[in-house]
Amino acid sequence: MKRLRLRNETFIALLESYKGWLDVLGYAESTLISLPNHLQEFFYFLEGNGHKHLGHVTTKLVQEYYGQLSVRENERFGGGLSKAYLNKHQQALKLFLKYLKEHKANVKFGIHLKGEKTDYTENKRILTQSEIKELFEACDWSHMGEHFRMRDRAILVVLYSLGLRRSEAVGLNCDDILFEKGRVHVRKGKNYKERLVPINSHNLSMLEEYLYEGRLEFIKNYQTDALFLSHWGRRMGELTFANRLNAIIDATENETIIEKGITLHTLRHSIATHLLENNVPLKSTSQFLGHSSLESTQLYTHLAVRGDRKEKPIRL
Repeated sequence: MKRLRLRNETFIALLESYKGWLDVLGYAESTLISLPNHLQEFFYFLEGNGHKHLGHVTTKLVQEYYGQLSVRENERFGGGLSKAYLNKHQQALKLFLKYLKEHKANVKFGIHLKGEKTDYTENKRILTQSEIKELFEACDWSHMGEHFRMRDRAILVVLYSLGLRRSEAVGLNCDDILFEKGRVHVRKGKNYKERLVPINSHNLSMLEEYLYEGRLEFIKNYQTDALFLSHWGRRMGELTFANRLNAIIDATENETIIEKGITLHTLRHSIATHLLENNVPLKSTSQFLGHSSLESTQLYTHLAVRGDRKEKPIRL
């Protein structure tokens, strides 16, 4: 997309904010690249037709854009663009409309895209603090092997209590747990940014139990520095993390939790929301999550229903 260089500062700022919004919603890394690229192409189309504001966008203009795409040549493989590729363009624009709605932007495209559903974040699968507590309790019987159960608790600690991204949890090494400092060193953060994440003594004790007791029971534990080991003694991948989370969820036997369709990123969403619900300053929450800007963290504020829940804060 380097050749589609935007000049309009408003479009450039919107594109960056859109990327951050998608990241907060937990989309896959590939999607965080493809959808903003498609939106960039739409902005480039607007610029090329002399439109400097979104208020200029009409149904006719969007139809013209899709008409242009439908006859555009596939530059990499020749021929026309595939139906799947065209659908991705539409998905990017649909989500951008939702982004504008969520940010209460006074902009209407003058179109109603077929199949548009309720705002994604209105049905956000945020766990309550009580449900988080149930997940931790379920680790007492989430696996027949005790060392696996210790690992399950440690997984919840890094994904919820520390709010780490999936890739950050996968990249943790044993010496990243700084017991004396009460910190966890995230070396492989987003955009290669490192950070130190504070951890309380309660959560630290669960990591300590796994590291010095549970982890030693995994085969070939001495052959790698990886904190989380698979059954075969190798660094755990994201799929294994997801499988273990599903096992923990099933172990709760709580239909409400099961029906929420929780993912690894849901735990990060949940801790962010809980911090804001408990009046942790936005800047502190942003630093904790490793966000590059306060704007990314601010997207969670509408999920934090302050005063509506009577739950007492928990230590997890």
